[in-house]
Amino acid sequence: MSEKAISILVLLFTFVVSRSSGQTVFEQRPEFGEHFKNAGLHGSFLLFDLKRDKYFAYDSARCKQQFVPASTFKIFNSLVALETGVAPDEHLVLKWDSVKHAVPAWNQDQTMESAIRNSTVWYYQEIARRVGEKRMREWITREHYGNMDMSGGIDQFWLTGGLKISQEEQIGLLRRLYAGTLGFSKRSMDIVKRMIILKDTTTYVLRGKTGWEERDGKNIGWLVGYLEQNGNVYFYATNVEAPDPAPDNFASARREITEAILKSLGLM
Repeated sequence: MSEKAISILVLLFTFVVSRSSGQTVFEQRPEFGEHFKNAGLHGSFLLFDLKRDKYFAYDSARCKQQFVPASTFKIFNSLVALETGVAPDEHLVLKWDSVKHAVPAWNQDQTMESAIRNSTVWYYQEIARRVGEKRMREWITREHYGNMDMSGGIDQFWLTGGLKISQEEQIGLLRRLYAGTLGFSKRSMDIVKRMIILKDTTTYVLRGKTGWEERDGKNIGWLVGYLEQNGNVYFYATNVEAPDPAPDNFASARREITEAILKSLGLM
């Protein structure tokens, strides 16, 4: 038997074993790493092509590693707030308490719609306090959000507490949000889907939510969402890392890397 034939058999065997063991199979795309290199950042990227039922990954091991969700949790926090009636709709206004924040857009009254767009931490901390630990825990457990660890306090557990989630799990949540198979009402899910639109064009709609965690001398950045284009849906999760202090391009790089990869695939 030729070496090529043996290699093919090994690959087939690995594929069958991975499938039978319940492990998700990722197609490796090392060329995606060039976009992280161009930004001067370490990180990983995961894409799921709905029609092809297939994952594409850069650094697949890291795509399975759990990190604090930071502000990407605003997607789930919004769903819980809407479902419990804490927020009757996306227009719920919370008054700014006049405490100055480093982000100017936070220093004003907010609706849920503006708070998710501006990633206003204080707004969603108050939302979580109003939901309360008991109800929040019920929803996190019911939907199996990440490691389901709410240690650290009701207004901190997704920021500096114990909650962690992987890129693979982020995409799993987004897939269920898109399909409407989460345990929330269609109304709640539709409102959140509208709120996370980043770009709506004649050829595609891009949805997403950022996140940024600073801990232990390290910065972890997120952008998770999905792209609807040409009758298909592509779910993505981008995670970037840099030592503290973060470089000037850290905030913008999350989206720049994501869009560069999507463009390289001819999707934008």
